[in-house]
Amino acid sequence: MNQTIIALIIFIATLVFVSMEKINRTVIALSGALLFILFKILNQHEAFLAIDFNTIGLLTGMMVMVSIIKKTGLFQYLAIKISKLARGNIFYLLFFLSTITGILSSILDNVTTIILIVPITLAICENLEISPIPLILSEIFASNIGGTATLIGDPPNIIIGSAAHLSFMDFILNLAPFVLVLLILLPFFVRLFYKKEMSQNIEEAWEKVEKFDEKKAIEDPRLLKKSLIAFFLTMLVFVFHHNLGLEAATVALAGATLLLLVSNIDPADTLLEVEWSTLFFFMGLFIVIAGVEKVGLIQWLSSKIINLTGENLTLTTLAVLWVSGISCSFINNISYTISMVPVIHNIGAATSFNLNPVWWALSLGACLGGNGTFIAAAANLVGVNILKRQGRIITFKDFFRIGFPIMLISILLSSVYLFLRYLL
Repeated sequence: MNQTIIALIIFIATLVFVSMEKINRTVIALSGALLFILFKILNQHEAFLAIDFNTIGLLTGMMVMVSIIKKTGLFQYLAIKISKLARGNIFYLLFFLSTITGILSSILDNVTTIILIVPITLAICENLEISPIPLILSEIFASNIGGTATLIGDPPNIIIGSAAHLSFMDFILNLAPFVLVLLILLPFFVRLFYKKEMSQNIEEAWEKVEKFDEKKAIEDPRLLKKSLIAFFLTMLVFVFHHNLGLEAATVALAGATLLLLVSNIDPADTLLEVEWSTLFFFMGLFIVIAGVEKVGLIQWLSSKIINLTGENLTLTTLAVLWVSGISCSFINNISYTISMVPVIHNIGAATSFNLNPVWWALSLGACLGGNGTFIAAAANLVGVNILKRQGRIITFKDFFRIGFPIMLISILLSSVYLFLRYLL
């Protein structure tokens, strides 16, 4: 069988099985990578060279930092504090919780943010005797929106930043202001779907919530001080890492090492909490895409896009945005982004485009597309599964009814933003 056909079959099968979530996605990605080597499309040396260790190092460093900061109780403290600011108004509670989720997701992994925020939300809702579904869905949407704002906020951005040599500040300056607007608008969109829940009277139940003592959430004040100093130093270096000639992975790993050094925590305990499954998932996908690229499929797709858009930057940018948004509602956005990176590189090589608007379109489409369905992003599945354990079932249809319109509105607003800022 022709190697091109074999590569195409392996690639499509990998994407389909990853999206179906029937088999562990890491196993699928590594199986796809192994098949490319066994069928001699790639040799082992080529496969290892295909892995972007800047992405892997950045993810590893941030995972180590988050695992240590989590031990301090900081995230629970923030959630309770913000909940008190709502003063018994459910819409305010929705607004504050989704906003803090979005902000946390811009500097932490989306899944980690959901794992930390959702249990606190459930406890608050239990005391207020209200349904947690509107609040938690809003938090899920906010995690995907907030993660779009920074280089380290969502895996697609890490991949894009590494591939396009975009700095931490590039993402802050180009995406963060627009993402902040989306975060502010999100609670108003969610309220449209849950008018009845938002109008509940909860004054009596609120008296219970006022008795929560957020200070008790801080489990280790000394570690908290050390963690915050190390974290803010890392963020500061991120801002200037291009000027300093440092790669993002170096900064993240240096921050993780510093925090391990000052925290006196056994590295073995911390490294056990690193999501090695996610890291190996990335490695497998990088190899799969390298195999597809070697047989010429990426070049073929690039030429088709150029032909369809007529080498028009505006059409190319908007096509990438909308195709990414809709595609990433149904397939894993990490797989999709890794697939699209060489396509955009080839478009740049074949045209005289300034590719920056296209990269921002890919970022917005891939990250915001995660809100379309509950299978589109890992944070969605985690949030839905936590609700399921509480006896609250959210079906694919339930999530789609709210998530897909919010995704479409976000992509529509993104189109306006990209056009006015970069294409006009």
